[in-house]
Amino acid sequence: EYENFHSRPEEKKRRAERNKARKLMEKRGLVRKGDGKDVDHKDRNTGNNSVNNLKVSSKKANRSKNSRKRG
Repeated sequence: EYENFHSRPEEKKRRAERNKARKLMEKRGLVRKGDGKDVDHKDRNTGNNSVNNLKVSSKKANRSKNSRKRG
């Protein structure tokens, strides 16, 4: 799976953008490592890391929301 998907340059860029959003929220004190929270992009665009577009939600809520919109 890594060779076919995760190692693609576009996926590496998207992952870096998600990590950047998480780091931003950690600096603001809204999430911590191992807290069970996800950083949600309200407009589902991982490249848009503006503070107005980010919110903290539970892993369950964020991942179920995103799976419903996809399919």
